[in-house]
Amino acid sequence: MGVFYEDTYQVNTGDVDLFGHCRPSAVLRFLQEAAIQGGIALGVSRDEVIHRYHAFWMLSRIRYELKRPLYGEENVTVKTWHRGGKGAVMYREFDLGVGAEQVGQALSIWVLADLDTHKLLRMSGVTELEASSGGSLCRGDVLHKLRMPEGLLLAERRKLHYSETDINGHVNNVRYADFACDALGLERLGQGKFVSSLQLCYLQECLPGEELELFTGIDGQNCYISGRGLEKKERFDALLTLDKLS
Repeated sequence: MGVFYEDTYQVNTGDVDLFGHCRPSAVLRFLQEAAIQGGIALGVSRDEVIHRYHAFWMLSRIRYELKRPLYGEENVTVKTWHRGGKGAVMYREFDLGVGAEQVGQALSIWVLADLDTHKLLRMSGVTELEASSGGSLCRGDVLHKLRMPEGLLLAERRKLHYSETDINGHVNNVRYADFACDALGLERLGQGKFVSSLQLCYLQECLPGEELELFTGIDGQNCYISGRGLEKKERFDALLTLDKLS
């Protein structure tokens, strides 16, 4: 079948929103934690790639899709595997389940960047990825860059703080989902709906003390968010899909 990692995470009180749904940022946290633990199991943890390759992992893109919301107190099993390295990127796939119910899946792209130059390394040089892919589990989907529509409107300006950082000193990957949901005003927009899919493209690192301008637009079920620095460079793009609750 192939090599995979599996673990179960409980949706705690702090993970749910005012509708009782697991927040998108918490879903991303489960996926990120499973990816980290999967990397540790393969011998490519953060400390190990720093030591062997003088590099660190960076998440480039991620997308998840859910058939229904995840609810508080549910135990969500995340199963994850990688496809092997190709060029400078590594695809990692996920299945999400609650008990025997398959509730969703996800796909992400990871890169290794040099600690000093941030130049990307070729995955062919990472020997630990050889013969450790998911094999027949791999679906082969592709995660393209988001195409943002024209005419997005400024929704808010947001200052970035210490509480949003990770071990690399950058804003944590999962916090971008919070930025997107806040800019959309999901407390109003999400009434009677749920986030059935979320895609994030990380374009440039964000640091505490910086300020983002968040631009939004809505086209039917699709909600677009673009985060830009005050120098007008894009930092991230996001696409949320809202479906009605059945």
